[in-house]
Amino acid sequence: MPPIQDHPLRYSLTNELHARPFPAMTCPSTVVYLAVKQPKEAEHRDRMQDLKHLTDLLDRHGAPHPKPGATHHAAQIGRHMIKWEQHTEFVSYTVYRDGVSARAFDQADFDVFPADWLAEAPGQRITSALIRVVPRTEAAEMKETLHDWFVPESLAVSQVLDDSAVVAGDFRIDPAGHMRFAVLPNAETGSQRIGRIVQRLCEIETYRAMAMLGFSRARGLTPSISALDTHLSEMMAEMTGGSTPAEQTLSQLLTVSAELEAMAARSAFRFSATGAYDALVNQRVSLLREDRHEGFQTLAEFMLRRFEPAMRTVKSTEKRLETLANRARRAGELLRTRVDVERSAQNQALLASMDRRADMALRLQHTVEGLSVVAISYYAVSLAAYALYPLTSALDISKGSLTALITLPVVGLVWLGVRRIRKKLH
Repeated sequence: MPPIQDHPLRYSLTNELHARPFPAMTCPSTVVYLAVKQPKEAEHRDRMQDLKHLTDLLDRHGAPHPKPGATHHAAQIGRHMIKWEQHTEFVSYTVYRDGVSARAFDQADFDVFPADWLAEAPGQRITSALIRVVPRTEAAEMKETLHDWFVPESLAVSQVLDDSAVVAGDFRIDPAGHMRFAVLPNAETGSQRIGRIVQRLCEIETYRAMAMLGFSRARGLTPSISALDTHLSEMMAEMTGGSTPAEQTLSQLLTVSAELEAMAARSAFRFSATGAYDALVNQRVSLLREDRHEGFQTLAEFMLRRFEPAMRTVKSTEKRLETLANRARRAGELLRTRVDVERSAQNQALLASMDRRADMALRLQHTVEGLSVVAISYYAVSLAAYALYPLTSALDISKGSLTALITLPVVGLVWLGVRRIRKKLH
């Protein structure tokens, strides 16, 4: 090939498509499944703790360790094969072996995970399951067996992958604390297909459990959202009636808006993840290509009746929270506009008052100017009289007559001088 430089991520991204192969399982076989999640901020957890916990289990059986930074690993531990996967919020362990125990869904099968090792897990169990893979039998015998293994009221049974196998489960936690699923493949169904069916069931159960965390969050937020909705409606009524000062209502409204925004921010990741897990559940169910078996409800029908309402509640709560935040935002904008209008009216009144005061000041100034002309004229007439007193003898007039003669010209000159100075100042 001609020399060309590869993108540094080309090989790693291509290999990611083949990174998590389906396990190959024979019939009969026993599968033990465990998913562990940290209770809070699982997406920001220290992922090295997950690897350390896995290596502790591998070391007990002398199995090889995963590569540094690996997100999946498969190894042989004693009579079992283990498949470990690290996800955004949880880690999963799928352990399987050939053959089944004499007692269906025996608690002893879960002892492949040592008790002390489970106690040191960096998180909590989000789900665990026992899956029993046994050959398919006649319809009547299989129906009796399934009724013995599961709770009939919630039992879901269907034929999957073009009638390659029958899968069954009641999605209930048994007395030992595990979910139960049964896979009954046909004699000609290969080990790869059995492994895909088991993997799909584990994914459906895990993603269902993760999605239900959003339902719990939505149910916990409902009382707070209802209280804030009522409070917001009351404030809107007060704002419409004008019985409460706008500034006080605006302060309360900003507090409600802040609470709603904080609530939305805390719930954004969980609600978004719930939507993604819901889509994955529906996708995994559709990939099984179900057909009805002997009148039982299918997995899709079970999810539609039991799981889908919970997801609709989550979507409804998310939409309600968003709508309420938008209402508070619009109300704040309206109230802020009202406050601005009131302040504008106050400013106009203040300006009018200032105009009146300026007019009064101008009038007072004119009055003062008139008085100042009189005062200046008085002193000017006195000075001029003193300057012209020597002329009284030459003109043969009295001092009083001379003062009277010069008074009007002096006053006129002073008035003209003051007027000229004011014009220069303006």
